[in-house]
Amino acid sequence: MAIRVKTVWFKNAGGRSAAEVSTVLASTVWRLADNAVAGLSKADCDILTPERGMRIVGEVAAFLLHMADRMLHGRVPEPERARLVQGAGERLAEIVRDNIRTMAPDDDFDHKANFIDFLNRRFADYATFECPPEKPSFTLLRYLGLAVRELMLESDQPWVADQIMEIEAPEALGTLKKTVDGLLAPAQPAPRRGAMAGE
Repeated sequence: MAIRVKTVWFKNAGGRSAAEVSTVLASTVWRLADNAVAGLSKADCDILTPERGMRIVGEVAAFLLHMADRMLHGRVPEPERARLVQGAGERLAEIVRDNIRTMAPDDDFDHKANFIDFLNRRFADYATFECPPEKPSFTLLRYLGLAVRELMLESDQPWVADQIMEIEAPEALGTLKKTVDGLLAPAQPAPRRGAMAGE
């Protein structure tokens, strides 16, 4: 059964605050990443431990947040885009921390700061790949697939990258795009030089 994520957002009279948009992005990314792990389990992938599941969620979430950043390009001014993505990253790190604390209430490690550091590393990695704003290149998807592959048992490694690249990531990206489109108007193409209004 497909994950149900709200993708239509009614506009407030005064618009949405950056905090509201960031929270929606973070919640959507988390749910989609968690759903990707569920998809791997349904495909007979051995997740085995909550720790492994959380690390896979983290990899997919970092990828999706990076793609949300690309989708925001051209929709909002650059300073606002940075605020939205940073806010979403902060909120996502809080969600990760809270979920880990639920599983291990006595764990006093700073999981929020650790996850933010991880996001920064992955953003730097993904920034090296050229691709359209809303469609990851094969090499970018391959990077995600191999990152997840490294977390898996040897028995699952031969096929899990393909599962991520061909099924889990494209499905998640489709819903993520609908969410971003529902929150913010798509970027408008620049008018053709010399074109007159109404042409």
